[in-house]
Amino acid sequence: MTRQRYHHGDLRRALLSAAAEAIAESGVNSLSMRDLARRAGVSHAAPGHHFADKAGLLTALATDGFQQLAKALGTSRLASNSLLELGVTYLRFALAHRGTFEVMFRTDLYHAADPDLLAARQRAADALYAGMADLPDAPAVASEEVREVALAAWSMVHGFATLWLSGAFPDSAAEDPVEAARVILGRVFTLHAGVIPSPEAS
Repeated sequence: MTRQRYHHGDLRRALLSAAAEAIAESGVNSLSMRDLARRAGVSHAAPGHHFADKAGLLTALATDGFQQLAKALGTSRLASNSLLELGVTYLRFALAHRGTFEVMFRTDLYHAADPDLLAARQRAADALYAGMADLPDAPAVASEEVREVALAAWSMVHGFATLWLSGAFPDSAAEDPVEAARVILGRVFTLHAGVIPSPEAS
């Protein structure tokens, strides 16, 4: 069945899925093209038809990840119009695509100047920045400061996701990460929006 899918052009997708799965299980350093071929049920040489080497495969995986993230963020903004929910969507993506997420921001692992990757990463950034100033729960800032606010929000959400995935939170095993994010990020975003006074001001 796998070989039949290969002849129909689906081996590339099968290899990317296998790579994301393997990375989520054992980390990116343990990834090998031979193991991917085994997981996909094809010959050891078959991955070479789509990816020249491991870096090429990881470039494609990161590109695919940024494309999916851009779509998820865009859908979230249209559905919720909320900065907090945008952050929760980012976290959900990290949790659901752990292997891909691990690779996306490791520019040392892939061809960082690849045009398709750069375009996909820009689409994800645009989805994050788009309409930031118009979100009801976003901090009230001048239009030229929207990018800085978006970067600050991204840093907080990305940090939360990374810490959670690494098991750094003491109670992470017993908590729902999405609900924990709603509480923690909601508190931080509210403080930055100036809706309630910060502890320093009280």
